[in-house]
Amino acid sequence: MLETMLIEHCSPALAGLKTANMFNYKFSSVDILLRELRDVNQKLNGKGVYVDILRTNERHALLYVYRKKRLEKDLLKPGVTELLEKYGYENSELENCLIHLKSRFREYDCFPHEIGLFLDYPLPDVVGFIEHGGKNCKCCGVWKVYSNECETKALFGRFRKCTEVYRKVFARGRTLAQLTVAA
Repeated sequence: MLETMLIEHCSPALAGLKTANMFNYKFSSVDILLRELRDVNQKLNGKGVYVDILRTNERHALLYVYRKKRLEKDLLKPGVTELLEKYGYENSELENCLIHLKSRFREYDCFPHEIGLFLDYPLPDVVGFIEHGGKNCKCCGVWKVYSNECETKALFGRFRKCTEVYRKVFARGRTLAQLTVAA
């Protein structure tokens, strides 16, 4: 079940088109969830892809699928460190950032605004979302777009196509490991 959900919600990250994706995953027990995460990480970590829990409740986990090296680079992009500092991130070391992000998820019922930086959204779109309170965007797809509308619409199209292809190929028997592009 977890592998099917990864294909459905994270194909762009698995294909290397995007740094990260996240999705809600319903589980029957914590033990089974942890076993599934261990198994999937054994398949993916060697390719530079990691699956982690951002938040859980009784039966749902918010799973974060990311390309570690690429995320480390994303967090060092101009303007990103400064924005993260405004939300209490003390440095841009990946492990520290992930720990703080998880604590931000525990603090708030909704998503922390800076989550877009961890999902490979362009900085101007993350800033635009924050400044406009999620309103007045130019278009909406994987995220709300406040800059580069045409370029981003084309990117959304590539993400959709990737997911369609991954669904079909996975249904025909290709494995999650085979579909995950090495970093």
